[in-house]
Amino acid sequence: MPLTPQQQIEIDEQRATVSTTGRATVAELEAILLQALPVLDHGFVRVVDYMGDDAAIVQAARVSYGRGTRRVQDDAGLIDYLMRHRHSTPFEMCEIKFHVKLPIFVARQWIRHRTANVNEISARYSVLDKEYYLPAPGQLAAQSSVNRQGRGEALPPERAAAVLGLLREDADRCYRHYEEMLDPDGAGLARELARINLTLATYTQWYWKIDLHNLFHFLALRADAHAQYEIRAYAEVMLEVVRRWVPLAYGAFIKNRLGAVTLSAPALAVVRRMLAGDPVEQPGSGLSPREWRELMAALNG
Repeated sequence: MPLTPQQQIEIDEQRATVSTTGRATVAELEAILLQALPVLDHGFVRVVDYMGDDAAIVQAARVSYGRGTRRVQDDAGLIDYLMRHRHSTPFEMCEIKFHVKLPIFVARQWIRHRTANVNEISARYSVLDKEYYLPAPGQLAAQSSVNRQGRGEALPPERAAAVLGLLREDADRCYRHYEEMLDPDGAGLARELARINLTLATYTQWYWKIDLHNLFHFLALRADAHAQYEIRAYAEVMLEVVRRWVPLAYGAFIKNRLGAVTLSAPALAVVRRMLAGDPVEQPGSGLSPREWRELMAALNG
């Protein structure tokens, strides 16, 4: 289950409490504030709190005292300029705090983004729930032949079913042994030791607070088509949260970062030669085979 009954009670109580504030709020984000947005089979993303909006980005860039009399088009143009030229500090004026439930192996990949404030549930203090991630059969794929850290073709149905059975069997066994070692009715092992037997598919939870500039960096990597599916599923939900929160900044991000391509100097030289009518091939391009494949993929969509 995505939320425990106690968590749902706490959320309902928070949502029933109406507070007045003098700070900027965003109606579209307020509509989903505190709600658990489902991800994968047992996970979720929940917006707990936020600060700032599109106007805060513009205000910081202009160092002004208020929203002023500028038109929305002017604000959109400025935000687009800031994103296009990789200005960072105006976007740092906005912050957001998420409550995330995710498999441990996704959390270990996610934590490499060291630009957020994180507090994770402690399995030394709490007993983790019997919830673990099982991929959908269509996500079970062979190792890629061209990417050492990615997936290739999907496994045949019978092989996928066998792999799924192994994953479920191992996770069940690990959690059963975890419970046996804890043994609350006897001489149980300390929680900090019993936890070492849990599979990486087990779900953990954390609070994750980050500014918008660094969130965009996270999303540029993790919402990309080349990112691992499981973390990309979280990034896509968070991307929709950003669209609700700061629509002008979101539009600039999609245009200039997520939907854009950065070319190296040699790759740019190849493009210029192509535009000049020069029939360029990889051996004489100055690019490695991998660089050439990436350039062709970018140019051909």
